[in-house]
Amino acid sequence: MSRSVLVTGGNRGIGRAIAVALAARGDQVAVTHRSGEPPDGVLGVRCDVTDAEQVDRAFTEVEQAHGPVEVLVANAGITRDTLLMRMGDDDWDAVLDTNLSGSFRVVRRAARGMLRQRWGRVVLVSSVVGMLGSPGQVNYAASKAGLVGLARSVARELGSRGITVNVVAPGFVETDMTAELPEQSKEQYRDQIPLRRFASVEEVAAVVTFLTSEEAGYVTGALVPVDGGLGMGH
Repeated sequence: MSRSVLVTGGNRGIGRAIAVALAARGDQVAVTHRSGEPPDGVLGVRCDVTDAEQVDRAFTEVEQAHGPVEVLVANAGITRDTLLMRMGDDDWDAVLDTNLSGSFRVVRRAARGMLRQRWGRVVLVSSVVGMLGSPGQVNYAASKAGLVGLARSVARELGSRGITVNVVAPGFVETDMTAELPEQSKEQYRDQIPLRRFASVEEVAAVVTFLTSEEAGYVTGALVPVDGGLGMGH
């Protein structure tokens, strides 16, 4: 059955791969984006998840085109990396507002329709950094760790209505951002990963595809790492 899907930050990287995979499954997919273009065959909606009014407008646009959102993937995120003693309040606030509060805003808005339908799938895209920590990423790690508490609380609140809420925690993924790293840095990162390679965006998308399927109906409140074993035990 074709579902109404919204992927935030779905115009590039992991979000784009997720949108493409869900569209290939036959879903009606929309993505939010602040710049760039959405994938072919996917509805693009301009939205900054730090603005509750923009979030509401984006959902309204998707609902008019595809019906109430049944599957939400909260993927939109930013980084502002710097060491703790150099990190300003604006660096902290911007990352938390986008990555954590932004996810809260879209989950809250999506819950309206899911509660009425008594069915829904929510996946929050976190990071292995949220579990392991990372020098220079205090703000990013805190925001990604916060998604676990958010997801598990919402899973407990909404589970009786047939709504599942899960977290995917990617490790190092082959994206434009990692492609810009010096080769020596890449080798150092690979040495820490048991599988000795970075993930592809498609591998992350495959896990999200499962968690948003009918077959994953008894999986909720889970933290699923897609990190090649880097965060084992967390």
